[in-house]
Amino acid sequence: MTASIQTDQTTPGPLPDAAVVAGALGVAGDPGASGTPRAAWGPSGTEVAVVAGVAGVAGVAGTPSAAGAGVAVTLQGLGRRFGATAVVADLDLQIPAGQFLALLGPSGCGKTTLLRLIAGLDTPDGGDIRLEGDREGRSRAYVFQEACLLPWRRVLDNVALPLELSGVPKAERRARARELIRLVGLEEASARYPDELSGGMKMRVSLARALITRPRLLLLDEPFAALDDFTRQYLDDHLQGLFLAHGMTVVFVTHSMAEAVYLADRVVMLAPQGGGVVLDQVVDLPRPRDQDTRVSPGYAAHIHRLATALARWATNGRAPT
Repeated sequence: MTASIQTDQTTPGPLPDAAVVAGALGVAGDPGASGTPRAAWGPSGTEVAVVAGVAGVAGVAGTPSAAGAGVAVTLQGLGRRFGATAVVADLDLQIPAGQFLALLGPSGCGKTTLLRLIAGLDTPDGGDIRLEGDREGRSRAYVFQEACLLPWRRVLDNVALPLELSGVPKAERRARARELIRLVGLEEASARYPDELSGGMKMRVSLARALITRPRLLLLDEPFAALDDFTRQYLDDHLQGLFLAHGMTVVFVTHSMAEAVYLADRVVMLAPQGGGVVLDQVVDLPRPRDQDTRVSPGYAAHIHRLATALARWATNGRAPT
């Protein structure tokens, strides 16, 4: 099957693999093994500015997406192999605009691979990816497991970086960066450098940086996995608030059933080696969710159903009916 990635308008294929980037996916670059700056490129031959030294950071010029409805994502017959291993196999999935979807499952089930395919950081071997509401192919933002902040930039300028690379005037980009820093509760830290921040604070900077382009599709790959439970719950609450305020589509990869249920409108559990969807569960808990949600019978029931699905799959490869 021929693979394709479509937006509302025809755009070139996926961005280069090293688009590890200032949080916004109109951003691509190749850092090189030693961190030495190399040439970088972006979609449609767009001029790209490169900053190297921390995981490779680059950006493409362009106008950030206006705030509004999320992007609808449709995956049809999607496949991705690595050698003889099918990580994603003939997968069909629809994510409505404005939904918070959590991808859950054991290591090796293709969660991160699927996220990268949606982001355009990897190319499917077969099937189609359609993004409706992403007219220029630039309404996506990606938050990695590591914060990937530039150590020589203060918090304010790390958050503003995607707009700087897009040619937004300094006064405007700093004003928008300050607003997002306020939203993630880091006003007092805006003049600090990354090595003066805790792990949780760094991830909040990364999240603010991703949101500064006003994405309609936010992709997060276990961004809080390395944090302690107290910090993780605090950031989960922040992320929920940003989701409710902005109305974007969110795809969130996690290993935590509790986190998936707390944050998501819907949880999709995947099986390893291209085993597909084990369970597709709507989470009907009212929003906004808070500490009372975490001790409610409905919350516990959703977690129990996910745990049962995982146990059933581990035993005989079948989800519960």
